[in-house]
Order: sequence, then structure tokens, then C-alpha cells
Amino acid sequence: MAGEARETGGVHFPFPYTPYSIQKDFMAELYQLLEAGKIGIFESPTGTGKSLSLICGALSWLRDFEQKKRQEEARLLESGALTVNDGKAQPPSLSASCQETPETRGPAGEPDWVTQFVQRKEERALVDRLKEEQIRRKKREERLQQLRHNTQLKYAAKRARQEEEEVERLLRLSREMLAAGAGAEQQEQLESGEEELVLEEYESDEETRTASGVDEDEDDLEEEHVTKIYYCSRTHSQLAQFVHEVQKSPFGKDTRLVSLGSRQNLCVNKDVNRLGSVQLINDRCVEMQRSKHAPSSEKRSKAEAEKPKRRRQEGGTACPFYNHEQMQLLRDEVLLEVKDIEQLVALGKEARACPYYGSRLAIPAAQLVVLPYQMLLHAATRRVAGIRLQGQVVIIDEAHNLIDTITTIHSSEVSGSQLCQAHAQLRQYTERYGKRLKAKNLMYIKQILYLLEKFVAVLGGDIKQNPNTQSLSKTGTELQTINDFLFQSQIDNINLFKVQRYCDKSRVSRKLFGFTERHGVILASSREHPRLTGFQRFMQGLQPQANDDPVQEGEARGSQPASPLMHIEGFLAALTTANQDGRVILSRQGTLSQSSLKFLLLNPAVHFAQVVKECRAVVIAGGTMQPVSDFREQLLACAGVGAERVVEFSCGHVIPPDNILPMVICSGPSNQQLEFTYQKRELPQMVDETGRVLCNLCNVVPGGLVCFFPSYEYLRQVHARWEQNGLLARLAVRKKVFQEPRRANQVEQVLTDYSRCIKACGQAAGTVTGALLLSVVGGKMSEGINFSDSLGRCVVMVGMPYPNIKSPELQEKMAYLDQTLPKTLGQPPPGKALVENLCMKAVNQSIGRAIRHQKDFASIVLLDQRYARPATLAKLPAWIRDCVEVKATFGPAFAALRKFHREKSAAS
Repeated sequence: MAGEARETGGVHFPFPYTPYSIQKDFMAELYQLLEAGKIGIFESPTGTGKSLSLICGALSWLRDFEQKKRQEEARLLESGALTVNDGKAQPPSLSASCQETPETRGPAGEPDWVTQFVQRKEERALVDRLKEEQIRRKKREERLQQLRHNTQLKYAAKRARQEEEEVERLLRLSREMLAAGAGAEQQEQLESGEEELVLEEYESDEETRTASGVDEDEDDLEEEHVTKIYYCSRTHSQLAQFVHEVQKSPFGKDTRLVSLGSRQNLCVNKDVNRLGSVQLINDRCVEMQRSKHAPSSEKRSKAEAEKPKRRRQEGGTACPFYNHEQMQLLRDEVLLEVKDIEQLVALGKEARACPYYGSRLAIPAAQLVVLPYQMLLHAATRRVAGIRLQGQVVIIDEAHNLIDTITTIHSSEVSGSQLCQAHAQLRQYTERYGKRLKAKNLMYIKQILYLLEKFVAVLGGDIKQNPNTQSLSKTGTELQTINDFLFQSQIDNINLFKVQRYCDKSRVSRKLFGFTERHGVILASSREHPRLTGFQRFMQGLQPQANDDPVQEGEARGSQPASPLMHIEGFLAALTTANQDGRVILSRQGTLSQSSLKFLLLNPAVHFAQVVKECRAVVIAGGTMQPVSDFREQLLACAGVGAERVVEFSCGHVIPPDNILPMVICSGPSNQQLEFTYQKRELPQMVDETGRVLCNLCNVVPGGLVCFFPSYEYLRQVHARWEQNGLLARLAVRKKVFQEPRRANQVEQVLTDYSRCIKACGQAAGTVTGALLLSVVGGKMSEGINFSDSLGRCVVMVGMPYPNIKSPELQEKMAYLDQTLPKTLGQPPPGKALVENLCMKAVNQSIGRAIRHQKDFASIVLLDQRYARPATLAKLPAWIRDCVEVKATFGPAFAALRKFHREKSAAS
């Protein structure tokens, strides 16, 4: 039954059930923040209904905001009409201006009648604009109302689609008959000039108008962006879950919501989608649009007309789903009812309209836009998608890794192999088409070739040699500022901004990819291998050798870009970053193909600044946001956000305090001090003591026990040691042991087997009481996986997962923060604080896998005496920090755990 909470100030928050007190507080704080236009850092533990609180709090504010805006518009229209009437009744006269005195002049020295005239003109313009907005809004509402209640519109559109399909079918049959006739009776070769007599593909005027995206209803294309909420999260599954929460909420039937995604997720053209690679899908989609928008044959250039017929037909196929009329209908269907990505794709298939572009048409009128991180946080992607942030609200959920996400999106790495491949491809392209290219094209291509040559040279290689067999005399890692890298590479005389702009406008990387795909096998014959051209052999030789690690090979193959130059364009764009905000890492390995150039972004705030500057309000939310100092200092303060504009909100958990037992254990059963530093964690006595701790825990913890290790390599070493000394067999007496796989495609199967084992053990009494899952911090199971109820009765954290302090990237980041952030008395330097915070964020994210709802219970065991430090405890989430127990010895810790699980198991 739906409940409704009335908060201070008379704000109503519709809710699907009676909300918890912490949800009421969350919604009230969120409402005030949006009203005041501030930046919020909101923390609400998993299981406390954070998504519903965000939905109901934000949409309640939007509801009230729209109502106030309509009332204000009505008042302005009424007063504007009166002003206009008054102005018409009493126009400024010449005699009035002649009788002016110094006292009747305006603040800028203008006469009063001039000031009044300008003011009335502005008021009339405002009234006219408000009237236009009202007309647009009314037309949209009428259109959606018709669509909601008049199914004839849908059937009419469906009939039109069926007619189009029938015409296409008949045309296809005609072509097949012609082809069959040509096969039965050998077709005569056309003589020179006779090809012009053959009819080209017919395209009616109506189709041309629709294909070009020009519609009679200009208002649909120029619709104003209403005030809206942009909600973004990390993965498509998290976005789909959020949309389902909106559907179940009291706002589910009245909210205009649109889900945005990539072409890979939304494309309904089977011929395009089966290409697999994101870049290939994007390129093919853009190419098909260009084909549909191509000019008529009369306007084609002579060079275009001279292209071989076969190639024109291959590249000239238009996408049947890119139909503006059908996409407008899809847009209205999207705005009519809340739909997730899967429902949007199904609707696109049914309507034979592109969901990717149809959803973008819905952005201006939408009240809630749901989209992935990358689409919102990358300025160029925002611009292409038609996302306007001015005066809007942005909610970034699951934001615990927001800083890392921004850094990753705007960082770039290219290998020596990619540099050589791009150079070889571009050189061959120039040799084939050089005479057809204009002078400016040749100039920029020569500049790109020069850049690639110098990038290889700075690594110590030679662009003319095979990168796989080319050994480097100097190896190691070198880190440089952007300016130093440009000078050392001898490219400081080239305007990279112009080169980047040329790459974007000319689409040279796409042309190059098409050239390589189409002509790679027909260039320069070879005497030794007649079936393999010299160019093809050379290009194959440039390909990196097979990966020795089969785990990473499949994943690397899936993420490899379609063209090496596309990848290098990202690196060139990164080099245009301000000198102080980034660094270039030169990694020289054994061979040139293994070496790389990497751009490292040091200041993610430069890209986040535009978001906070344009938006009305920004909410950064998550289940585990501690420690929040990183967000305040590295992201918001560096982006120019004043401390007075930042609001922090953190709520407790919905579970009773006695349903959780967090504990720091400082020593093991044999009194071995537990301190898993890099120097000590691989010692045999430390590994064995960890095994003994887990053996004891497996005796008292029912169901599932999840144990997190700092890295895959350390887990491998520990597992091998336990297998050797028999500890693994001892663990298997009470729990079936599972291990997190390194391959992403195996995770689901391991989780399924783990869950089935626990369920089976719970139903049948026996010596095996559940399962033990050995996992890795930052791995596949430390984020997004719910170990609720019996799946996670105990979570164990082995050691503190500090990042690799010897990493050049981390060292440079620490030095940068020490130089740019102010030092606080009594606090560690900013660089050292970064390392501590990265560690504790990983810990908090992992231990948050347990306790997923109000009636759940679990124990949390932190195995390392360093957790007992006050500064470290302060970085734990409040709901854990307030009840954590520190046990110096193992005996009392084991007794408390045994009592906790015995009582909770008996009560459940």
C-alpha cells in the first residue's frame, strides 16, 4: 500500500510504502539541496532503499518546480498582456521627450521614456517566448494524449510500415528475377559510356525529404529542453534496475523518462549489430546515414561518379531503421511510458525505427534521462548526444569510483605496434590516392605521418622496421610533462589542436580503416607468397604476437579498436591538455611492439568543472562514499566549487545494531600478529595463520563465507600453499571451497554453483555447512554482487589492499596532489592521504557486499592489526564504525563470533 510522508515545509513525498525514517531524512535533504542549487555528497548504505529515495525526492522537487514555473508563467503572461495593452494605449510621444528634465532620466542617463520603451520591448519578447513554449508544450501533451487513447495512430503507422515492407519485398523479388535471368543467359558487357544509360536506384521526393531528417513540423526538431534530471550510473544493469524502480514508484505512470545507451546496446539493424566491435558498429552506422543523406546523382562530383559500381553499392546502403517519421513516433512512445533499454529495443524492432536516434529525439521533452557515466562525463560525447546541462540537475549514482572513472575516460595509451600499423596503413593510403587528394589533405596526412614517426623514435624504435622483432637498447619507464614530451619528440612545432580538428572533421581514421579492409589484399604482389601480398604480410607482421595469458587474450581481442589510428587520435587529443594537468609515461619494454606511450590525467576536476558550472545542482551518491575528503578536495575544490555550496549527507543502516558484528582481529589462533604488509604477507607463518583463522570461522559461520584478498597473485600463492600443507582440505571439511575466476565469462557460473551449494547444504544436515568463496578486492565480485542472507553470513578482509606504491602513475599523482592541495595541520600530506583513501574505499566497497536488507545479519572480520588505528577506523562507513570491536587476541574474537551466529541462526 502506498504511503505518503509530509515533511517540514509542507512537502509531500509520494512513496510506494511507508518509508523508513532515514529515507524521509534523505528525501528532505535532497529536496532542499535541489531547491538551493547546491552540490551534494549523499551516502546511503545498500539495502536502505537509496534508489527509491533518490527517485521520490528528486521527482517531488521537479513536480513542485514545474508547478511553480507554470504559475509564474501565467502571472507573467497576464501582467505582460496588461503592459502591452498599456503600451499601445499610451505610446511615447515626442512632446514628452521634449519636456524631459534631468530628474526624469534613467539610471544609465537615458530618458525615462527610452528606458520604459526598452523595458516594455523586453517584456513583450519574454511574453512571446513564453507563449511559444506554451504552444509547444500543449502540442506535445496533445500528441501524447492522442497516442495514449487513440490506438488508430499506432495501427496507421503499422500499416504504413507493412506497405513499405511489401514494396521492399517486391523490389527484392524483382532484383532476384533479374539476377536469375542474367545467370541463365550470359549478360553482355556494357560498352564505354553505356553504363550511364542504366537506371540508378530510384528515390522519390518524399523519401528524400524524410531521409534528410527534414520534417514539416519544425517544432519537433527545435523543441526547448525542459528542466530535467540526468541520472547516470556505471553499468547498463544498474541503469535498468533504476528504471524498474521508477516503474514501481508512484511517479512511474506520469514521468517522461528516456534511457540512453550506446549503439552496441540499442542498434536493431542485425547486419550492423553483428559486427561486434563498438567502433565498427559506430562507423558503419555513420556511413549508412551518410548514404541516406547523399545528394542526388545530378549533384555528385565527377570523381564520385567514376568510382567502380561495386564499391558504390557496398558503401551506399542506407539503414532502413533511420526513418525520421518512424523515429518521431518512437520518440512519442518513449515519452508516453517508462521503458528500460530492453523494452526500447523491442519497441524499435516493432516500429522499424532506430532506438539509438529515437531516444535522443526524446531528450528535450524528457523529465528524467537515464544514461551511463561515460556519456555524461565526456564533453564531446555529451555534445554528440544532444545533452544540455545548463540549468539542469545531475545525479551520479554508484559514485564511489567517480574520480577514477573521469581519469580513465580521459587517459589514453598507444603501443609501438599500433604506431607502426597506423604509419604503414596511412603511407599505403597516400601512395594509392595521393594524386586524388587536395593539398591541405596531403599536408595534414604528412603531419600525422611525421607525428607517428617521432612517437616511435622517442621510444627508441625505427618506424621502418618490424616492431615485433625490433629490440630496444634502453628499457624502463620514464615520466615527462606534456611540454617536455613534445620537445623531446621534436613535435612542438606542430599545432596539435589543428591536427585533432582535422582528424575529427575529415574522419581520416575511418577512411583508413575502410581502405585497409577493402584493398589490403590487392596491393603489390609477392613472388614468394603469391596468395599473400607484401603489404598484407607486412601488416600481419605488425600485429602483436599471441598473448601467453589465455585469460586476458579473449578480453583484449574484444576491446581492440577497429583501426590503430582511431586509438592514436585519442592520444593526440589528450596531448592538448594543459601542461600541469597531465603527464606522459614512456614505457620501454623488450621490443617496440611491447612498449607504449600513455597519457595520464592528473587533474580530473578540469573535466568535471564544466558539469558543476552549468548544472543547477549535482548530487554524487553511493552506498559507500567514505572517505569523502577525496571528493571535496580533488574533485569539487579543484573544480572551483566553494565549500559553502557543498552539502554532505550520510544516513545509518535500516538493520538493528545487533544484526551486524564488525570486528578487527589483530592476531591469530597461534598468537601470530596479523599484519599483511608487502614484506610480511608472503611469509609461510602468515599464510598458514590466515588458513587457521578461516578454519575456525568455517566451524561457526553458517551458510556462505566470502573472503577477500588484496590481489589475484597473492590469492594464487595462498591457495597453492594451503593445497600443499593440507589447510585447503581442512577447510573443505566444513565448506566447499570456490575461487573467483579471472575470466569474466566464468563469474556467473561460479556464483551459481556457490549459491546452489549453500542452498543444498541448508536443506540437508551434514558436516558441510555451506561454501567458502575466495575473492579479490577490486575483482569481479567486490562490486555489484549481492551476497545477501545465507550467501554472505560473514565477510573476511585479509590485509589492507593498498595500491602499488611503486607505480609511476601513483607516485606522480601523489606528487601532484602534494604540490597543488593545501596541507592541513595534523593530517598526512595529500599524497599519502590519497593512498590511504584508495585502500579504504576498496575495503568499504568489498565489505558492503553483505547486509542487503532490514532482516539480514552478518559478521565482518578485518584481519590486520593496522585496521585498529583510529585514523583507519574513522574511514569506515558510519554504520560499521559505530559498532566495530577491536580484538587483540583470537580467543575472545572467536567466542564473540560463535555467540553471534548461534543466536542469529536460532532466531531466523
